[in-house]
Amino acid sequence: MSVTLGLRRSARVNRNGMAISRGAYSLTWVALRDRVARLAGGLSGIGVRPGDRVAILGFNSVPYFEAMFAVPWAGGVMVPLNTRLAKAELVYQLHDSGAMVLLVDQAHFAVARQLAADIRGLAIVSLDGDASAVTSGSLSWSAWAEWSSPREDAECDRDSTAGIFYTGGTTGRAKGVMLSHANVLHNVANLMPHLRFGPATRCLHVAPMFHIADSLAIYGVTVSAGQHFFIPKFDIPQFLEIVEAERINFTTLVPTMIKMLLDDPTFDPRKLAGLTDLFYGGSAMPEPVLQRAMFKLPALRLHQGYGLTETSPTATYLSPEQHRMAAQGVLRSGSAGQQVYGVDVAIMDETGASLPTSSVGEICIKGPTVMQGYWCLPEMSTQAFHGAWFRTGDIGSMDEDGFLYVIDRAKDMIISGGENIYSGEVENVLLEHASVLECAVIGRPDERWGEKVHAVIRLRPGVIVSEEELTEHCRGLLAGYKCPRSFEFREKPLPLSGAGKILKSVLKQEIATQVRGAET
Repeated sequence: MSVTLGLRRSARVNRNGMAISRGAYSLTWVALRDRVARLAGGLSGIGVRPGDRVAILGFNSVPYFEAMFAVPWAGGVMVPLNTRLAKAELVYQLHDSGAMVLLVDQAHFAVARQLAADIRGLAIVSLDGDASAVTSGSLSWSAWAEWSSPREDAECDRDSTAGIFYTGGTTGRAKGVMLSHANVLHNVANLMPHLRFGPATRCLHVAPMFHIADSLAIYGVTVSAGQHFFIPKFDIPQFLEIVEAERINFTTLVPTMIKMLLDDPTFDPRKLAGLTDLFYGGSAMPEPVLQRAMFKLPALRLHQGYGLTETSPTATYLSPEQHRMAAQGVLRSGSAGQQVYGVDVAIMDETGASLPTSSVGEICIKGPTVMQGYWCLPEMSTQAFHGAWFRTGDIGSMDEDGFLYVIDRAKDMIISGGENIYSGEVENVLLEHASVLECAVIGRPDERWGEKVHAVIRLRPGVIVSEEELTEHCRGLLAGYKCPRSFEFREKPLPLSGAGKILKSVLKQEIATQVRGAET
């Protein structure tokens, strides 16, 4: 049972129904299936065999969507790459995964040319535009779709790896999360009863398709024979226009997008009259933003999911009815919901022992959506578990009715605009600068993005360096969103624990005091 099952099902039960729409361009389900079979034939033709890794770098699009089926149809393993990564990060992930093919869209041709020069033997396939604009030996996705011989679906085993999804690491190096076909499909099955997917579903893909969060819509709407629409990235005028014009009734957004939408002076709730269901997650939803959304869009059904890349991702779910109950004071606000079908959630201590109701401890998750492990990191994979229980690193509690409350995030992680930023990764880059003696990176509250990256730095004696120089240093090695947005320089050593670790809790408290002082 592989993720391609949904495509084969919809081509059979709704063969003439529309699967994809992009302006004047449309595909029925049977046409999409046949196109994916030819695209998979093209991948097989250049040597992709079962288990081979195929990376994808691009914005949301029809070709990207096709790739999410063509790669597993050929038996390959998907490696979606974050479009905001710096070149050095992309090189690392391509080398680490051992990807033999890179599928790339026109917006990323320039970086693809650099990657092709740095990574020997990497085959480049243009998802759109002129393939020769990437490199002289590049291949064309559209040509494959027209002329390649179709191949039979590999029908990958349920326990084989469907994709490697890279997530930031506290050690400063990204980890490849291995998710099986069963992991992804169980995540869909756990939420299908709540989301009312069916042939009438008209789904707009707004959240980045390289995030595992969008797999719910990619594979859930597909197996339900609904219809897919795409915008390259979140743009408020384009979002409102497409939702209204195409009668979109389902989409997924992160809380930062929702806040930006509500704050935009052009926002008109009437343009979203047809939007019946909105799924959100990726970071905590600020209570004022949630209240504004429910007030301005009272008919909209809100769905919240909590989880991690390592859990495919959804582990707990808060339904539209529970959102309304929370607004009425029946449920305490701030809950991340109850565990989804087929997944077990517990609060544990450091030894892996379950804690009593309402106790505070580490959120641990067990079930068929939990990852296979970290790619080529067996020791780190073992450390991530208490037996069969995955250790999230998040701190929370659970009440007597099974509602989860996330109290703190994974240690040292910053969430800015829905993106996870691990401070250790940024600190390692800063410490590569010859002027930096020690540093600590923490999240500073930010009204627009939730948090922004703040660096506390002690320079080497007698050295002077500007914020601009450190920023440029980081930009050469990190994605832009990971780079510090503010700096604080100190002459005295940073506070240390008895074990010699920098006490970030002390620094965070100092920042909180500064913020409160500024507000008063």
